[in-house]
Amino acid sequence: MAVGFFAVFDDIAMLLDDAAAMSKIATKKTIGVLGDDLAVGAEKASGFSASRELPVLWAISKGSIINKLIILPIAFLLSAFAPWAIIPILMLGGLYLAYEGAEKIYEFFSPHGETIHKVLQLSDEDILKYEKKKVKSAILTDFILSIEIIIIALSTVVEQTLTIQIIVVSFIAVLATIGVYGIVALLVRMDDIGFKLIEIASDKWTLLKLFGETLVKALPILIKVLSVVGTLAMLLVAGGIYIHNVHSLHDLLHFVPILLSELIIGLTIGAIVLIIVKLFMKVKHNTG
Repeated sequence: MAVGFFAVFDDIAMLLDDAAAMSKIATKKTIGVLGDDLAVGAEKASGFSASRELPVLWAISKGSIINKLIILPIAFLLSAFAPWAIIPILMLGGLYLAYEGAEKIYEFFSPHGETIHKVLQLSDEDILKYEKKKVKSAILTDFILSIEIIIIALSTVVEQTLTIQIIVVSFIAVLATIGVYGIVALLVRMDDIGFKLIEIASDKWTLLKLFGETLVKALPILIKVLSVVGTLAMLLVAGGIYIHNVHSLHDLLHFVPILLSELIIGLTIGAIVLIIVKLFMKVKHNTG
């Protein structure tokens, strides 16, 4: 009896070891999309008054949790009954990531949309409408990114047992929600922490005041850096998906360093999808 009892513990320990090892691999595979998720979350939760940043972020976080609860069961059902569908879904997600990356580059050279200054001039009712619109947009983007994160994670363990698949993919899903939005919460409050330190320091604690001023000045720079990193991450992840699953692309760029080839493919695919979307919107506008 005792031998059987300890054998169960041994099996559990082996299972957890396997799950931990596969979780490391899955985390490395999804780190690019997680980085993009972080950049998107920081961008969507910024630009509001200090009192509204955390409520907006909490609303996005709740939407993200619901997204994961919807996607995870479907992903496991696909793995059990239609594993052949995982790669096509992965590649469709790659199209979206490439498009998002290319669109961000396009918008950098052709900026448009609402500025923070305009938002601050809105009435309270209009600000709430703007918040709802931005939260809805963030949750939709999170849904697409969540599909991609979960499918990428699942693709790394698709040959493992269902139990390991559930443990690994669920871990990545939790990391993509709590980890990402926890960091975003710290980022969007960084300037408020800086202002508080400046207030506490007054003229007595020069170093503390300097640190507070650095936090305040660093936030907009950090948001911009995250945006650039997120854009590159989307293009690299999208390019990587296609290079690793379309052998002709891999053969075509076999002489190019892997990161550069992923960037080239991601940017090329993104540009093609962006042109198609722009043409479609133009035709729709002209015929509407």
